[in-house]
Amino acid sequence: MSSAAISVDAARLPSPALRRFAWFVLVYFIAVILWGGLVRATGSGAGCGDHWPLCNGTVVQHSPRLDTMIEFTHRFTSGISFFSAVGLLVWTFAGTVKGHLARAAAVWTVVFTLVEAVLGALLVKLGLTAQSQSPLRAPYLALHLTNTLLLLAALTLSAHLLSRRQGYTRATVRLVAPIGAVAAVIVVMMVGVTGSLAALGDTLFPARSLGAALAQDFSATSGWLVRWRWTHPTVAFFASVFLIWLLVRASRRTAHWDNRGLSALVLVLLAAQYVLGVLDVVLLAPTWLQIAHLLGADVLWAALVVLTARVVLEPAKAGSRE
Repeated sequence: MSSAAISVDAARLPSPALRRFAWFVLVYFIAVILWGGLVRATGSGAGCGDHWPLCNGTVVQHSPRLDTMIEFTHRFTSGISFFSAVGLLVWTFAGTVKGHLARAAAVWTVVFTLVEAVLGALLVKLGLTAQSQSPLRAPYLALHLTNTLLLLAALTLSAHLLSRRQGYTRATVRLVAPIGAVAAVIVVMMVGVTGSLAALGDTLFPARSLGAALAQDFSATSGWLVRWRWTHPTVAFFASVFLIWLLVRASRRTAHWDNRGLSALVLVLLAAQYVLGVLDVVLLAPTWLQIAHLLGADVLWAALVVLTARVVLEPAKAGSRE
């Protein structure tokens, strides 16, 4: 490749500031999601009553309870996340060339953020918070978690595609093994959804000991949410098969980049999730461990999305490795 071609290509790349901002927004969104997990784990979802977007009908809270502070903080940070997503969208369109794949990812980021806000509002208005055992809560939570994962995926793709030096427009990429990769991602999403339902069961029906928890799982008198807690580790086990396929394929060195380091990171994060999952069961899911498990899941999901993008969206022309 000539120096002239390199300079022209470099001129088409997004600014370093835009790339850093995209990764910052991703980290911020993960922090907001973790705080949302704290809201659920502590039963603080009803801290603002059934009012939305106001908290207990007002903006300024006078002598608020702890659950009110937790819920109000989540709403405030979620509001900032929306403006961050819009800012990323505007900056991405202004700072990239026509046909840049990050533009589509940024659009979907805003769409999923809006859906997240609507789902959050309905969660409050329908009373599916705190200790609510409504039959609507579990499927609603599954829908909410699915949208959250799609939102994180769109954000991660935005940051990744903005950071690419080749293969970042529709005309310069080719699809490689998309069916298998998409299947792997869907299965991992199922792990996340079943994990959120298991966490809800731990919150609504806490056990005093490991033996009592196991008895709950197999008791005919327990609610289906408790008796289905076994689905999470089971789905996680079978998801490993798909992940192994993806990791083996990604570990092959190509003319464009070397994925071995990222594959190793995904493998380490996966192992850490299994360890945290076992501790979650043994220690009866304390709040801090639930948040640590959620953090590991979010980071693993982001790393997996990047790895999948590098495998599936391969640059059409050979170049130097990234």
